[in-house]
Amino acid sequence: IDEGQTGLSTAFDMPSLMGIDSDDRMAEGEVGKEGVAVDTLRDVEILFDGIDLAEISTSFTINPSAPVIYAMYVALADRRGVDRTELRGTLQNDMFKEFIAQKEWVVPPEPSLGLVTDVIEFATEETPSFKPVSVSGYHIREAGSTATQELAFTLADGFAYVEDCLDRGLDVDTFAPQLSFFFNAHNSIFEEVAKFRAARRIYARVMDEWYDASEPAAKQLKFHTQTAGQSLTAQQPLNNVVRVTIQALAGVLGGTQSLHTNSFDEALALPSEKAVRVALRTQQIIAEESGVADIVDPLGGSFAVEALTDEIEADAMAYIEHIRDELGDGSMRAGVLAGIEDGYFQREIQDAAYEYQERVEDGEETVVGVNAYAVEEETEPDLLQVEDRVQEQQRERLADVRAERDDEAVAAALARVREAAVGGENVMPAIVEAVKVEATMGEIMGVFEDEYGSYRETIGAA
Repeated sequence: IDEGQTGLSTAFDMPSLMGIDSDDRMAEGEVGKEGVAVDTLRDVEILFDGIDLAEISTSFTINPSAPVIYAMYVALADRRGVDRTELRGTLQNDMFKEFIAQKEWVVPPEPSLGLVTDVIEFATEETPSFKPVSVSGYHIREAGSTATQELAFTLADGFAYVEDCLDRGLDVDTFAPQLSFFFNAHNSIFEEVAKFRAARRIYARVMDEWYDASEPAAKQLKFHTQTAGQSLTAQQPLNNVVRVTIQALAGVLGGTQSLHTNSFDEALALPSEKAVRVALRTQQIIAEESGVADIVDPLGGSFAVEALTDEIEADAMAYIEHIRDELGDGSMRAGVLAGIEDGYFQREIQDAAYEYQERVEDGEETVVGVNAYAVEEETEPDLLQVEDRVQEQQRERLADVRAERDDEAVAAALARVREAAVGGENVMPAIVEAVKVEATMGEIMGVFEDEYGSYRETIGAA
């Protein structure tokens, strides 16, 4: 933890993201390469050794297996005697954007939605200071969408989660204040600022008019911003420091509540320590030296920004209403599910990505160092290399857990998870108890795959 930080961001390796254990044959070569490997509660204990859960806010970048990671965090708090109400942080836990853009899933869309809502319901009651979902446009933009598509599809996903919670009988003024959002910040600074401003306006109006939210907190769009990974170039990688600075500034000017700045070498490998520190200092210089954060809406009143905000708002609402009324016959929940199943979102993003790439190749879009201002020779930066022994150590740790745990208790706990899933109960209490007896990530997610089946994407013709 760098001096002055009050939050942690935790990224997981591919096996953990996909809900499989490190000793699964499908995990070969991936353990620890993209982020931290977590198989059991013991790994989470190691991860947070020496960290006071009551004092730190933790962000978890994980989706299909988010209920299990969240359960491990809750179980760790219980084990340490930390009151659940003191836990702060954010769980990404946004499965709709996985089917739309990032393509990591375990079970089909509808049961995935049920698991998301289980987490929201449990968190609202048990960990009211912990945000149980971060509805993520970031990955939609990274897949190639326009700024307007990013905004529209993200809010559509969020409204679909709201509807599913309402269908379950939850009170909008109770659960909605705990919802959070996650946007991309790209290079076009005024377009990005307008996008963030339009997002707040749309969200407040829709929560009020469509879902009858009355509490101000239920109508406030709280969002995190990350600079655009897709914009980073392997050519002349130090140029990325400038790109990230501009993008971070757009996020601050647009009113983001939290910010992640990418490292300049991420187009080449996992970030090096030097690159990570430069990314952190970029944020700190903007916050501490620029003065830009001293004004709530510094570009408010600008004719250009106000006009662009109106334009993006109108275009995004046209998308949102199409998803609800045309695809969902009046239901946003049904519209998003239908749009995933028939490939509507995927086609829209693919078309936008193709059109952008054509402009780059034709020279209509300038990418400095790539299709303009290129150089013949460059110095190769120092890159982070993750050694294979990380996989060996993790598998040894998992083997120790399997040898030492009470297998009968594990079997009983997994049976309880299955019972909850089959019976339509909220599965979170059962998952918390399962991780406490050292059931593994793969074993718990395997229960859901057994009960709900797996999923293969099929995209129909336009």
